[in-house]
Amino acid sequence: MKKNIFFNRDIFHNKKREINIESLVEIFNSFIINFRIKNNFFIKDISSLENLRDFSLLFLDNQNFNQIKSLNNICVITENQSIFEEGLFQNIILVNDFNLTYVQVLNYIYGHEDTSDYFDDFVIVNDSYISKFSEVDQSVAIAKNCVIGRGVKIGKYSIIKNNVIIKNAIIGDNVIISDNTTIGSTGFGFNIKNLGAKNLYPQLGIVVIDDNVHIGSNCTIDRAKIDLTYIGTNSMIDNLVHIGHNVQIEENACIAAQTGISGSVIIGKNLISGGQSGYAGHIKIGDNVTVAAKSGVTKNINNNSTVAGFPAVDIKEWKKHIINQKKNGHK
Repeated sequence: MKKNIFFNRDIFHNKKREINIESLVEIFNSFIINFRIKNNFFIKDISSLENLRDFSLLFLDNQNFNQIKSLNNICVITENQSIFEEGLFQNIILVNDFNLTYVQVLNYIYGHEDTSDYFDDFVIVNDSYISKFSEVDQSVAIAKNCVIGRGVKIGKYSIIKNNVIIKNAIIGDNVIISDNTTIGSTGFGFNIKNLGAKNLYPQLGIVVIDDNVHIGSNCTIDRAKIDLTYIGTNSMIDNLVHIGHNVQIEENACIAAQTGISGSVIIGKNLISGGQSGYAGHIKIGDNVTVAAKSGVTKNINNNSTVAGFPAVDIKEWKKHIINQKKNGHK
């Protein structure tokens, strides 16, 4: 799985300001309870626990950071008093509202599609709008009324059909994207206690579609919050499929129509997913898994499993349940 593919965030989301840590503390003083700053670097990026980047901010709201040591070139922002008192981080800021700080700080540094100061510039080719900041191979076929946004890269011999929108994405070679599909749309990230469009979590990641993938019509694949939403090589995505932010799908997936995969689901190799299946967020699906049509997957699934029903269970157990229902007079 290529979840650690490097990408330059600034190509996709325009950096509005160059700011160092001490200046950040001054500007957002009303959010700050305490801080320690040993290395006052300029902020070049943001990090996740899975992908730590030099000279970056790491928003940390739990204590699942055993792999992190004292890092000179990362500044942690947290509202967890215990994390602050651990003393592991040389650069750390303790805030009074983690979620609001996340929104305010990243919107201050980055322009993105959910802010009014996001910037892109287009040329018109064959009635489609192609960003001047994109990189589209000359062999790519782009049909009518498409939008190819800032930072997008499309590899050799790919086919983009009518009315497709691609933004915040890297597309491999020999990829087919069918009519009316959107790649790189805003992920569904927000604080349930503070709803509203102005409180959306900035979605500053991208989508990576690997080589030889087919994506059907009227699909939506959301960009990641910080890192990648990833679709592996040779995967086949049917019409009317939604793939949420941070989802990772390894190679050779076959996903039938009207499937919905919630955010941060990790899926192994060779998935077969029947139509109208649904996946709860933050679960892991192993290799060589088959999910029957209309199943609701609510928990982790082991390698080499076949599951059905809601909640999805081993298909042999599901069939026994159906037989027992019929014996008891249920149709």
